[in-house]
Amino acid sequence: MAEQRLQKIIAAAGVTSRRNAEQYIVDGRVSVNGKVVSELGTKADPSCDEIRVEGLGVLSKQPLVYIALHKPALVMSTAKDPEGRRTVLDVIDGSRAQGKRQFEGELPRIFPVGRLDYNSEGLMLLTNDGELSNRLIHPRHHVPKTYAVKVRGKPDTKGLDRLRGGIRLKNEDGSPGPRTLPAEVKVTKEGPSNTWLEMTLFEGRNHQVKRMCDSIGHSVSRLIRIDFGGISVDPLPSGAWRFLTPDEIHRLKGWHNGADSSSSGGRADRR
Repeated sequence: MAEQRLQKIIAAAGVTSRRNAEQYIVDGRVSVNGKVVSELGTKADPSCDEIRVEGLGVLSKQPLVYIALHKPALVMSTAKDPEGRRTVLDVIDGSRAQGKRQFEGELPRIFPVGRLDYNSEGLMLLTNDGELSNRLIHPRHHVPKTYAVKVRGKPDTKGLDRLRGGIRLKNEDGSPGPRTLPAEVKVTKEGPSNTWLEMTLFEGRNHQVKRMCDSIGHSVSRLIRIDFGGISVDPLPSGAWRFLTPDEIHRLKGWHNGADSSSSGGRADRR
């Protein structure tokens, strides 16, 4: 195997993003064959060199894994939970993938890409590709996420336009917070006392959908993420998961500066 930059090797091992790996090197936390390396640009051969990261031990080359999971409600979107609640990794460990496997054997260590509230449902992506994960959740890239949102009552045109144009959120102490980016919002179903909205956001603030809907006087009673960067939750039932296809992985890797470089023509192409 040809020599590669250390930060690329570390990111490929699923330890962290390439950017964080660079900081590990600068901080003197990485050694190659027993010698500490602190200069960026240093190369190594992962097939024959012993690469060690302080606190993590010797790296082993692992296959890159990309998973789509339909997270049920009442499941934590983290790898671990100090309160012992069920996590997305517990869901994956307790079932088998739908469709074709990417490889045989046990899954390498994977982690969730971003988060989804404990009470919320829908699509979550998991991977050990630290560089891709960092790109998908970095606010600079504006990767769209689409939600099916059930709210109490019937939002009027003025309220919907406020959601579309951007809303000044409130901080926990009641003080004015940041203004949201413009969002795509449409009504998909109306009932006697509830309304279903489809909302596409291009950022990921804490509890953003619920805070936006609260700000127009219509609280959320159910929230389902149905799309992330052009990857749809369909046809996965709640609690099921699958490996992403090569085309889907390529599409996700195409996100840069808020645009999808693929020509798939799917949901991810919307601005």
